[in-house]
Amino acid sequence: MTVKLAVLASGRGSNFHSIVREIEDGTLDAVIEILISDRPDAAALKRAEEHGIETRHIPYDKNNRRAFEEKAGDLIEEKGCDLVILAGFMRLLTPYLVGRFEGRILNIHPALLPAFKGLDAQRQALEYGVKITGCTVHVVTEDMDAGPIVAQRAVPVLDDDTEESLSARILEEEHKLYPEAIRIHGKKRM
Repeated sequence: MTVKLAVLASGRGSNFHSIVREIEDGTLDAVIEILISDRPDAAALKRAEEHGIETRHIPYDKNNRRAFEEKAGDLIEEKGCDLVILAGFMRLLTPYLVGRFEGRILNIHPALLPAFKGLDAQRQALEYGVKITGCTVHVVTEDMDAGPIVAQRAVPVLDDDTEESLSARILEEEHKLYPEAIRIHGKKRM
């Protein structure tokens, strides 16, 4: 059964694009009903339009986060989406939206959670001196980067790694992992 997705994105949309490629290749039985961005200049909006996916920019006011979440939530429900995919969405969700779509919001994080939560996970991994890090897709809960883990992929930390080189290798794995996690979690939700 085809999983109906809504995507929230703030930036370039590379994880979003990896999901689109798998859908178009027929390896992910899903359809992206809408991409919503909090930034009018997000590259993800253009990428979505290039693939014929409906887009919407909803302004984000950090002093009234609920206004964005109500509008986004209404669109997601209107489209009948099964899952909400955070693809480079650089905002913390409030309990309102998390509760409205409880168990149906996925996020990808560039570390093997529960290690290195929050921003700059790759830098945290390098500073800590780990030999293996990676990426995690998890269900979004009210606590940051703390929800149930859906899938993970390990990435070795090389002796000469910089934050940029490690980030690039992790991102390659994210592009494989996110569609896989959607397959896994989408089946559970159907």
